[in-house]
Amino acid sequence: MIIAALKSPDATDLRSVIHPETVTRLLALEGSSMIFESGIGEDINVSDDSLIALGLQAVSRDDCLSQGNLIITPSPLTPVEIEKIQPGSTVIGMLNPFYAQDELKALAEAKLNAVSMEFIPRISRAQKMDVLSSQANLAGYAAVLEAAQHLSSALPMMMTAAGTLKPARVFVIGVGVAGLQAIATAKRLGARVEAFDTRDVVEEQVKSLGAKFVKIDLGETGQTDQGYAKELTPEQIAKQKELQSLVCARSDIVITTAQIFGRPAPRIIDFDTIKQMKPGSVILDMAVETGGNVEGSKIDEVVEINGVKVVGVSNLSSRVASHASFALSNNIINWITDFYHPESKSIHFNFEDEVIQSSVLVFAGEIMNERFA
Repeated sequence: MIIAALKSPDATDLRSVIHPETVTRLLALEGSSMIFESGIGEDINVSDDSLIALGLQAVSRDDCLSQGNLIITPSPLTPVEIEKIQPGSTVIGMLNPFYAQDELKALAEAKLNAVSMEFIPRISRAQKMDVLSSQANLAGYAAVLEAAQHLSSALPMMMTAAGTLKPARVFVIGVGVAGLQAIATAKRLGARVEAFDTRDVVEEQVKSLGAKFVKIDLGETGQTDQGYAKELTPEQIAKQKELQSLVCARSDIVITTAQIFGRPAPRIIDFDTIKQMKPGSVILDMAVETGGNVEGSKIDEVVEINGVKVVGVSNLSSRVASHASFALSNNIINWITDFYHPESKSIHFNFEDEVIQSSVLVFAGEIMNERFA
């Protein structure tokens, strides 16, 4: 089996799907060899020569597509690229199927198999494959650093000969993986941190990190069986905006993390809330790529509204691209090694397995997931 690794065509995505500290696990698979798109590691300071020294071969993108039996990709492939792949091959990676449905259909028409790492189920044995969590964790860290750069004051309290400097107040909205890491990072940097989530069950997690949990009574809320927050009603969203605006008004940095898997991000901060905030304060919208939590936020732009900087950054985990690549590579490799069959020297697609059922969206040219069929 020839494993081929592609680089991202998106200039803002600096991650690599292979990393020199992880890739040797693929070379250890009996009957496998590995090629990669030349330049795949340049944004994480990994040269082609260093990967070649490990036993990989550098080739063109077209050669990766035409020669690979298992193709690892950080983003959806175009229909033109899909036509170059051998029938029966498998494409695995970040396929973004909710926003790339034409590309998913093209994979089926080309009689390929497609594994979307975004659909790894949230079960214990699949945690090592969970790309959404690994990348959100790093994005939460990067979000705090990015927001701090736009703030004109320091985060920690400082006792100086010139007087005492008050700590910055940071408000994190959404306490998933990204939110928890944002809380932890802001606390480590010395900020005074508050957080809110529609799920009351996360209150203890927030407090364990030394932050204050903001209680807003929205009535009946909860989480899905995968651990995501359930979508709120329009009435609940309106109430959330009204009450959290009071916390935003006293905050120096607000970080929004609210996203709904497969749906546009909920709009939870509007212009009215922004107008109540102090000039010079910062809002970082972590959901800007899926529609945005903040009214007026724009992808990869800093928009100033009433003196408040609204920051939208795509591919936040790319701000720590080497660690993001290490984690992403490990997530994908864990999937491959778990389902590689040494006797057939290929992936064994056992649809009785929960991970296969969830993550394999196309098999032998047939769309398996009813949401895309």
